[in-house]
This record gives sequence, structure tokens and C-alpha cells, in this order.
Amino acid sequence: MLVLSGIVVIVAGFLLRFNPLLVVAVSAAVTGVAAGLHPLAILAAFGKAFNDSRYVTAIYIVLPVIGLLERHGLQERARDLIGRLRGATAGRLLIGYLLFRQLSAALGLHSVAGHPQTVRPLVAPMAEAAADAQAPGRDPTDQRVSAMAAATDNVGVFFGEDIFIAIGSILLMKGVLDGYGISIEPLHLSVWAIPTAIAAFLIHGGRLLLLDRRLRAGR
Repeated sequence: MLVLSGIVVIVAGFLLRFNPLLVVAVSAAVTGVAAGLHPLAILAAFGKAFNDSRYVTAIYIVLPVIGLLERHGLQERARDLIGRLRGATAGRLLIGYLLFRQLSAALGLHSVAGHPQTVRPLVAPMAEAAADAQAPGRDPTDQRVSAMAAATDNVGVFFGEDIFIAIGSILLMKGVLDGYGISIEPLHLSVWAIPTAIAAFLIHGGRLLLLDRRLRAGR
């Protein structure tokens, strides 16, 4: 059970709003120590994970591209596009994005969208433009629509990725259950993630429709 102490570190670190990278690194170190690994073995595991994934290097490539697109008017073009669509609302737009995010995550394509590459430069400006059309006199400092756009991405990928059989969370659950002598196939876990994803879509979709209602009411 001491091996699970890393989870406690992650929960406590996020609740206290520490740096996420630091929290994850400390959690991995705590888990390795609890498992009886030598410090050099833990360091080697860190190095192997970094070399295999190279996430940090990928960030250096993606961010300049997004910055150049925004500098040349990506957000303005997104606003103009949604402003020309009749009947478009912030809630309807985000419901469509929620469906896309869940379906793509269910197919294992959870990296095709996200906060830096789609929400900030595209989805949020389009939702803001639709909200401005719904409520022309709304407060320009109101961040509810942008916050809901970010939340929609989180809900979509979180409840959609568990349907994909080869995602890390499915393998983690199988490993934990196997440790307790409970044998369950990954496909079984993936199938039972479908009702949860549907419930998440309906609940968050209802919240988005409620957002439309509040915008029309001017609240």
C-alpha cells in the first residue's frame, strides 16, 4: 500500500496549488522510494521517460507556431467566422466541440486538441464572438465563456479517453485490480467507460445550454 503514497502527494500538491511539474516529479520519487528502488534507478527511470517522450522539446516546437498564428490574426479570423454564422451560440458551439473532443479521445487521439493548440487560439475566441452576438452589451471583462471553453476541453478528454483501450488510465486500473487478485480485461473497463462518457456529455451539455440562457437574459 505504501506504493500508492505517490497518489497522496499528487492530490495534496494540486490542492495546495504547487507547480504541477514539481508535484509529479516528487510523486514519482516518493513512489520509487516506497517501492524500494535505489535512487539511481529512480533517476534512470526519469531519464528514460524523458528520452522516450520528449514532451519538453515538443513544447518548444508547438508554442512558436501558435504564437505566429495568433500574431497574424488567427483569433480575429475565428471571431469573424463565427460572427457570420446565423444561429450560432456559445453553448451550441461548445457542445459541438465537446462531442468532437470526446470522440477523438475515445479513438486515442487525445493530443489532436487541447488548451494551447485549440482552446486559446480558436475555440475560446469563437465562443466569445457568439456570446457577443447573443448579448451585445455584456461586460467585456466577463471570463465565464472562456472558462467554460476550457472546462469543455477538460470534460471531453477526461471522460472520452477512458474508452480507448490502450490509454494509460485503463492500464493503471487493470494493474491495480490485478494486484488485488481481480482479473478484468482492459476491453471490459473501456466498455464500462461509455455510460460515464455519455452522462458527462449530457450533464455538461446541459450546463452549456444554461450558459446560453443566461447570456440571452443578460446575466
